[in-house]
Amino acid sequence: MEGVAWATHKYIMHGLLWNWHKSHHTPYAGTFEKNDLFGLVFSVPAAASIMAGIEFAELRFLLWVGIGITAYGIFYVLFHDVLVHQRIKHGLRPENKYLRRMIRAHKIHHKCTTKEGAEAFGFLYAPPKYEASVYKSKDVKQSDLIANQESRHITQ
Repeated sequence: MEGVAWATHKYIMHGLLWNWHKSHHTPYAGTFEKNDLFGLVFSVPAAASIMAGIEFAELRFLLWVGIGITAYGIFYVLFHDVLVHQRIKHGLRPENKYLRRMIRAHKIHHKCTTKEGAEAFGFLYAPPKYEASVYKSKDVKQSDLIANQESRHITQ
């Protein structure tokens, strides 16, 4: 699923449907953003696959496809929305090296607020190049990443 999500994020969210996704790259007030519509869109093939897999024995494999899409969606919400963007406030700061790399990669992704020029399109996989000790960019300073993350969610 991560490969499908990466391609969808890069070519659809930062492509054809940027008008929905750009809400996720700009500050907003409120609970929901237009980008949240993708969750509804992705739930349709998940639900359809599960129902077809249950209903038709010859399509039983679709049950597992639907379960996989659903499981990925659950992990996405937990890691992306809760851990990275803290849409549910928790104050936790992960010490796990991989989780910190994933958060760093996503903050770097959000440094770009336009349709083009972004990097790090994965949701649950962050390549080793985003390790704090490895990633160096002239355009991205750690202080800028923190400021960008803090300003992304406007307090009401």
